Amino acid sequence: GWMDAVVPGTVLRSLVYNRVYPDPYYGDNNKVENNLIPDISKVGAGFYTYWFRTEFDVPSSFKGRTVWLQPDGINYRADIWVNGNLVSTMSGMFRNDYIDVTDFVRVGKRNAVAVLVRPVDMPGTTKPKTWGAAGEFRNGGNGNIGWNVTQLMTVGWDFTFSDGVRDRNTGIWRGISLYATGRVALRHPFVKSILKDNYRTACENVSVELHNPGNSSVKCEVVGEIVGEGITFSRKCNLFRGERKTCEFDSREFSQLVLRNPRLWWPVNKGGQPLYTLRLKALVDGVVSDSLTTRFGIREITVSRNTPDRSKLFHINGRPLFIRGTNWLPEAMLRTSDARMDAELRMTAQCGVNLLRLWGGGIAESDRFYERCDELGLLVWQEFWMTGDTRHPHDQALYLQNVESTVKRIRNHASLAFYVSSNESTEVSGARELLERTDGTRPYQMQSECDGVHDGSPYKQVNPMRHYENTASDRGSRIDGFNPEYGAPTLPVYESLREMMPASDLWPVNKKVWDYMDGNGFHLMTTLYDQMIEQYGQCASIEEYCKKAQLVGAMNSKSIWECWNENKLGYGDRFCSGLLFWYHNSSNPQVCARQWDWSLEPTASLYHTMHSLEPVHAQFDYLKNTVSVSNDTYRTLRDYTLTVSLYNLDSHRVSTQATKVSVPADGVANDVLKVNFPGNLTQVHFIHLELADSAGETVSDNFYWRSKDAYKGKATLTGPCTSGFETLQDMPSTTVKVTCRTMRVGKKTVVRVTLRNTGRRIAFFNQLHLLDAHGAPVRPTFYTDNFFTLMPGARRTVEIETASEAAATAQLKVSGWNTRTRVLGLK
Repeated sequence: GWMDAVVPGTVLRSLVYNRVYPDPYYGDNNKVENNLIPDISKVGAGFYTYWFRTEFDVPSSFKGRTVWLQPDGINYRADIWVNGNLVSTMSGMFRNDYIDVTDFVRVGKRNAVAVLVRPVDMPGTTKPKTWGAAGEFRNGGNGNIGWNVTQLMTVGWDFTFSDGVRDRNTGIWRGISLYATGRVALRHPFVKSILKDNYRTACENVSVELHNPGNSSVKCEVVGEIVGEGITFSRKCNLFRGERKTCEFDSREFSQLVLRNPRLWWPVNKGGQPLYTLRLKALVDGVVSDSLTTRFGIREITVSRNTPDRSKLFHINGRPLFIRGTNWLPEAMLRTSDARMDAELRMTAQCGVNLLRLWGGGIAESDRFYERCDELGLLVWQEFWMTGDTRHPHDQALYLQNVESTVKRIRNHASLAFYVSSNESTEVSGARELLERTDGTRPYQMQSECDGVHDGSPYKQVNPMRHYENTASDRGSRIDGFNPEYGAPTLPVYESLREMMPASDLWPVNKKVWDYMDGNGFHLMTTLYDQMIEQYGQCASIEEYCKKAQLVGAMNSKSIWECWNENKLGYGDRFCSGLLFWYHNSSNPQVCARQWDWSLEPTASLYHTMHSLEPVHAQFDYLKNTVSVSNDTYRTLRDYTLTVSLYNLDSHRVSTQATKVSVPADGVANDVLKVNFPGNLTQVHFIHLELADSAGETVSDNFYWRSKDAYKGKATLTGPCTSGFETLQDMPSTTVKVTCRTMRVGKKTVVRVTLRNTGRRIAFFNQLHLLDAHGAPVRPTFYTDNFFTLMPGARRTVEIETASEAAATAQLKVSGWNTRTRVLGLK
């Protein structure tokens, strides 16, 4: 019989929705050995082959027009039927289709569409292979899933389910739309910008594909407009029956497409993100047959290897760009939405990164993703569904068709910066030429670790002192050149962890379950990360454990980013042109989260990343005991004042040092001050950095906790940012006054919270948490800051924003390391 389906969605998502199988995201329900959810490699493709059916009305206004059915993504093969007629077949996960259903629909009446969806041809098995990256043989299972053009991570990887998604995400994973045109349809508009005269002139070359689906020839006029710029253009075209052709508007012929002093698009921290709007329409006998609108940005992205170590260096509008990026992972079962996408990208931008890599075992994201990246100034590195841990596509023509369909969909986006065929692998013959032919405006490289980009690591927990020492990877120096994968985990907050698994597995830690939710123990959450938590003292509860775990995660992110800041573009001991953090969002509930967990609950790492990547940043080096200032703006900083204060555990200020500093535009002033640590410091003490501009305004304010433990080498768990923090539990308490005001802004609730340290002690590691009436987190919620420290007498105002309906009865939990926890009602 029929059951309700979730569309867009996968077969397994619908089966879970209908309670045929348990939630794969809870505990170890998904574990293949538990046999709670059948794996396709054991039960066969037929088990997850399903019909999807729905009924729809065709408006009377469609009469006499061409009616189109447009499926935008089906995984993996599909037969599409309309009113009992087979109208199309589809193959490959990343293609869309334009199906002329004019002869098969009943205008003004009820119609039916049915789609038979089949899984990938070769689902692979979760059994580890004997080849691939050393120590990662489980990634990609036996590798056979790579024969398909699909989301390769669904067979298992160490950052998600290590044994994969049971149906390999079979389903209608993107939407299906119905619309009508006249005799000519418009497809795939493209604006190709050529910048000249030192970026004072932009030549805009416009093209659009025309399709005549009818049985007779047709004459049309294509009319274009760059909205708000007073620029219009047109051309007459003839199309034979069934013909597809490209209509081009070359700026050498259409001089109005030459823009003087164009508004250039820049990534975050470098300038604004102005976007232009192109509107096109096809007229037949003076009547609009079809129209479309697209946005584009004017910018130039190039790469070079004119660097001391021949590493890849990106340039934006002719200026070198230090890449402070991250790796973006898709939701494991494609259970996403515009709201979820917006939330994740908003937090991504808040982190301060400037580039997102869409890793080769994932997907090409939704239109919404690229649109928001355009608006937020986030560059996109796009890979095309091949990895070194899996086989290569068996049907290379199908692969190229999927690439072409994707590129034509996303190529107008200003954020789209870079094409890469694969993750750590190779390229399909013809891919390079296809990208040049269909785009030609963006750099390309064969795979993620070539042409000036070296291999990645570390990926898991290490002693953070090793980041400063540049020994964090067993592969050798990795804080140099361009590193596409370098990261460390953070445990989710308690409120998230308790939602992930039964209480009996939560505390004491059930190593078996936690390891399953850690990519088969890959990130060392129950071993090394656990040992680092113990450096802050023994824990009596899961709540205490999670609280201390946030300090470990914050230090992980802070140490990584600040080491890369220091070595930016040759200002430090080594030349660094770019880092892509591995990874910053979670594809499914995992104990090895990053800046936020799967539930969209931020961790301390988000805010400590945010401060580390602020445009102007003063930072402390735990190995050299020096302070540096990083400048990610194109402004020269002159005559700034850096102040360094040391405090004992009891908040007594032991010493203060100050110096003047100037920093080049987009540069670093390294080791401008050597911090002197007197002998009378307590075992755990604090470092407060303040950087003020020439007018005395504070532009960077950062706080560090440090122990007196010496670093004894990479084989140890020692060092001033790693060990010896047990006495932090004895930190004297202080009082923090909290006031808040709640406002409604459209559909959003905004809470403005001001915290003031009214005591004589430092208020360490304060957290704000918006909870519903039952004490559960309100999600998604955005905090302008969190997990921060207040000096005596200091105040900080934080804005909290959410669109959740739960905000109507929400309460605010305010807690800190050495302050009492309070829950406040909102007014």
